[in-house]
Amino acid sequence: MTDRLVLDQQLQDTIYQFEHKFGVVQKIDKSSRQLAEALENAVPIIITTLQKFPFVSKQLLKMAEERGVAGTGTLPTRRCAVIIDEAHSSQGGETATDLKEVLGGEALLEEAKKKAEEEGLSNLEELFRKMAKRGKQANLSFFAFTATPKHKTLAVFGRNGQPSHRYTMRQAIEEGFILDVLKHYTTYETYFKLLKNCANDPNVERKKAAKALARFLRLHPHNIAQKTEVIVEHFHSVTRHKIGGKAKAMVVTGSRLEAVRYKQSFDQYIQKKGYPIKSLVAFSGTVQDDKLSSVTYTEEGMNKGIREKELPEKFATPEYQVLLVAEKYQTGFDQPLLHTMYVDKLLSGIQAVQTLSRLNRIHPLKEDAFVLDFVNKREDIREAFKTYYEGAEMGEEADPGQMYTLQGELEASGIYLAEEVERFGEVYFKPKQKQSAADHQAMNAALDPAVSRFSVFQEEDKDEAEMWRKKLRTFRNLYAFLSQIIPYQDSDLEKLYVFLRHLSSKLPKRDNGLSYQFDDDVRLEYYRLQKISEGSISLGEGYAPRLNGPLEAGTGVVREEPVSLSRLIDVINERFGTDFTPADQLFFDQIVEEAIKDEGLKQAAAVNPGDKFELVFKGLLETFFIERMDQNEDIFVRFMNDIPFQKIVTNRLASEAYERLREKSFS
Repeated sequence: MTDRLVLDQQLQDTIYQFEHKFGVVQKIDKSSRQLAEALENAVPIIITTLQKFPFVSKQLLKMAEERGVAGTGTLPTRRCAVIIDEAHSSQGGETATDLKEVLGGEALLEEAKKKAEEEGLSNLEELFRKMAKRGKQANLSFFAFTATPKHKTLAVFGRNGQPSHRYTMRQAIEEGFILDVLKHYTTYETYFKLLKNCANDPNVERKKAAKALARFLRLHPHNIAQKTEVIVEHFHSVTRHKIGGKAKAMVVTGSRLEAVRYKQSFDQYIQKKGYPIKSLVAFSGTVQDDKLSSVTYTEEGMNKGIREKELPEKFATPEYQVLLVAEKYQTGFDQPLLHTMYVDKLLSGIQAVQTLSRLNRIHPLKEDAFVLDFVNKREDIREAFKTYYEGAEMGEEADPGQMYTLQGELEASGIYLAEEVERFGEVYFKPKQKQSAADHQAMNAALDPAVSRFSVFQEEDKDEAEMWRKKLRTFRNLYAFLSQIIPYQDSDLEKLYVFLRHLSSKLPKRDNGLSYQFDDDVRLEYYRLQKISEGSISLGEGYAPRLNGPLEAGTGVVREEPVSLSRLIDVINERFGTDFTPADQLFFDQIVEEAIKDEGLKQAAAVNPGDKFELVFKGLLETFFIERMDQNEDIFVRFMNDIPFQKIVTNRLASEAYERLREKSFS
């Protein structure tokens, strides 16, 4: 079992290559009906995706009806081994519990019936069935494989948080089964200067405007063209000669529209140069052009009719050499001829490891792999890989007490009432075959009062309403996770979980207010792309971060003051420029202003001398210094890399913040 179509196809092809008798192996490549038939006929080995399981029960009922017999939508309980390839977050979600329910079969139904009778709630058998399916079941054994486990993966599939067997990235590299993708890693930095290009100087919301300015740069034709030139020339002069002249490359972009722009830029540049290179692009759905409202793009259209399912096979042919992607083919994609990756997207943690590991497949003629990164810092990539290099370890556990704290806070708000939760549960937990369209209306009627109260709350205080929404999501995710590890027998918790899960999807989305388009208000004055570093990123030394469970019970909301567009442009230019001028003073002043608002620094200034305060201040300075723009890009190279300069700036800003806070304290 897997949860991705690309992986499913690979597994089907691999397993079918093994010698086997007819009827022993069945690949589910059509529908949930096909899966239901295979399960009912007890086919010994079934290859399928996880997403088909929620529909199996309905298909079993339909099949029984077609045969003219009364069905329960339940299978006989059989011992099953569930082999999961690429086990990660989806295998711990609601769809995974549907798999357990289907394979749990009649025994699960009997257990639920018995529990309902014990509790005097025989009309809510379905409720106890839902609770039972979350936990471990005696007839099911899970064998989960992954190179990049999360905390949840080890907690759900491990033994006391430990894998039953470990074959580490380090061992696989040393034994030649995969390549070291960090051995040849080159990073570039982008330096630029923006100028305000409009007569007025409107006030803008800092974070949204900063994101819009970052987007303006990323999509700017000059930025795309410069990076295209670097990529294509490198591929033409270096990569295409690798792996016996068969090497391929992947370009990882930051958004679907960026992928579109790169594809257009690639085709133009390659045609102009007359290079024997052809590219494909991969993105989901339809992309709206940001300049022409009547123009849209699709993957199939830009690839001249190549359908989504055909793309991996087409890319494998000698006809195509470069694949440009936006949130596709970054996990599970197996192409041994992939030699080089050009990264123009911020990557962190597990996503960095999964994306860059597309290069690690071996081939008889493949000696190495290469990464050219326009965005990420070497240290961030090293830290991401270090977690998994020697085998990931679990860190802090999730605290079940958080869930009850959140439950209390959610209920205290009065957004929903206990009787509404009960009313929803009475309908939702009816046997599926007895539910009707009227029941669907009744469930909505139970949810609607809470939706109305939330809407009023949202009008009165958007930030607090958003905080409540985040608490709801945190509770929902915690229960879904913890209920697979801890055998909760609390039917009220299950009712609340199901109610909140459905309420969450009905709550009105937050109005994000203004969105900014600066195409006519800002112009690019200066731009430079510079190679910063090259060589191996070593994983042999240093601390490996552990995988912590969900530790935060809520998320704060930041209220931002408006800032003039010209001032914000100055700040961004200062962050991305190479020369420091008197204008930099404005940026440093803003850091001090942010610092003196911090409650922790206020307390530190009140009880510490200046030198001790500077130690506390230093720990927070990088957070203040790096504006949280769209991709958290930090290219303030001199501050981050020039240690003497960093010390001078830290000392001066700490002194100023300390004096300001002490003055306020005394006044």
